[in-house]
Amino acid sequence: MKAAAEQNRRSFWLKQLHQWHWISAAISLVGMLLFAITGFTLNHAGSIEAEPKVVSKKATLPPELIAQLASGPTEGKRPLPIKVETWLDKAVDADIARRVGEWSDAEVYLALARPGGDAWIAIDRETGAVEHEKTTRGGVSLLNDLHKGRNTGKAWSWFIDIFAGACVIFTVTGLILLQFHARGRPMTWPLTAAGLAIPLLIIILFVHL
Repeated sequence: MKAAAEQNRRSFWLKQLHQWHWISAAISLVGMLLFAITGFTLNHAGSIEAEPKVVSKKATLPPELIAQLASGPTEGKRPLPIKVETWLDKAVDADIARRVGEWSDAEVYLALARPGGDAWIAIDRETGAVEHEKTTRGGVSLLNDLHKGRNTGKAWSWFIDIFAGACVIFTVTGLILLQFHARGRPMTWPLTAAGLAIPLLIIILFVHL
């Protein structure tokens, strides 16, 4: 009777672990592949050549929008007026999306950092002259910045956190499943120990801390 109860308990936990293991694997599969590939490209970033592409555009604000800028602060940080943002999006293809600008007597400057490149826009408050520059460094740079979460916004940051949680569940349930099946697989723990020992030895012997 006790053996049957023990077997039922084991079957229950195995079923739960397999359920969580495959669900977390499905959620993290594409992200894990992406982060594995970009881990390689980041490690070899110096040897992967990319020629930046720079696009510059100029325009001039209409008088009514210059007047809106004139009523703004002479120092500090705040977004541009909505109408100015909408006009800039159409005139110079600048996706500002409520970015905070640096205001001074002479101009408003917005740093538009983005994954895989950079951008900025400067507006002369007196004349309304607009200068916009956007730099693109290619697909590899984009993927590398997504890996690092550099200038990717809150939505991607949330994705990384959820993905990391799924990876933790995947690895922890995998470790417990190893424990369940280790008796019939004698190389389980030597291989697991090697997975821990190899990076530790490399750090101790070859990495200058």
